[in-house]
Amino acid sequence: MNDAAPSPDRLTLTATPGRLDAVVSALSGASRSQVSTWIETGHVQVGGVVAGKASLKLRGGEVLTVQVPPPADATVAPEQVPLDVIFEDEHLIAVNKPAGMVTHPAPGVTTGTLVNALLGRMTLPEQSGFDGPDGYRPGIVHRLDKDTSGVIVVAKTVAAHARLAAAFKDRATRKTYLAIAAGAWTAQAPVNVDVPIGRHPVQRQRMTVGGAHPREAQTLFTPLAAHPDGHGRTLVLVRAQPRTGRTHQIRVHLAHLGSPIVRDVVYGRMSEVMPRQALHAQFLTLPHPATGTLLHLHAPAPDDLLSGWVRLGGALPATLEAPPA
Repeated sequence: MNDAAPSPDRLTLTATPGRLDAVVSALSGASRSQVSTWIETGHVQVGGVVAGKASLKLRGGEVLTVQVPPPADATVAPEQVPLDVIFEDEHLIAVNKPAGMVTHPAPGVTTGTLVNALLGRMTLPEQSGFDGPDGYRPGIVHRLDKDTSGVIVVAKTVAAHARLAAAFKDRATRKTYLAIAAGAWTAQAPVNVDVPIGRHPVQRQRMTVGGAHPREAQTLFTPLAAHPDGHGRTLVLVRAQPRTGRTHQIRVHLAHLGSPIVRDVVYGRMSEVMPRQALHAQFLTLPHPATGTLLHLHAPAPDDLLSGWVRLGGALPATLEAPPA
């Protein structure tokens, strides 16, 4: 258990075995390079003594104190963008992110992101050590692809960020997505896909089953409705519950089943019916960073996904918005 002090700029953590920079990064949710900067500037203490180097070996159990320094000068501008807020208190905000919105600034994208919109309405826990706007991710503990809609949670304090990051790392969260897939998979019963995912060896923007440096990846797929599309393929309205959090995991696993997501231009094919990638983060359950009480967050299936399914000839099941068991 890692206890944060009342100040949002100060963290008190209980160490696990390993290198100091790696341990603080894992426990706080900050990047390793950011933590290294904190250590170099004297903002990290081990047992009340200022740490001298990032490579310090920890046995586990040491008390780590992190005094988060003032933020660097961010060049990401606040923007007045309406947001569909699902839940908000002084610790976090949960938003129903629209498809087409990037989660945080990335190379070549410094406006129109969720971070820009959030900065337009609140103060987020700042970062130190980021290299310009491309590395600016205040409060972000998990991401959704640009063309994926649905529930995303953002921390509003450093302490909340550390606790939420730990919850995702420790798999103390439950994520449920809704997708439309098309292809060879004949969906009749739940299917658990347990195959590792790594970076594509040639196309570096893609992930693939196996690939370079593959990591464990597990997703449970539960079909909600299915019908033939008249062209030798099966269309499936499917619930996806990832047990791990690999990049593009649901998209890669459905492609592995032979049924990529409709309008997934990376792993599938274009569609004249769906206006965007048919993937939506519908439910998210996680422990509240201050109380530990489970938060059950829900972003109803969006109209574009539902109308696309109907235009494809599908019927909407009565269990569509029923929370997962």
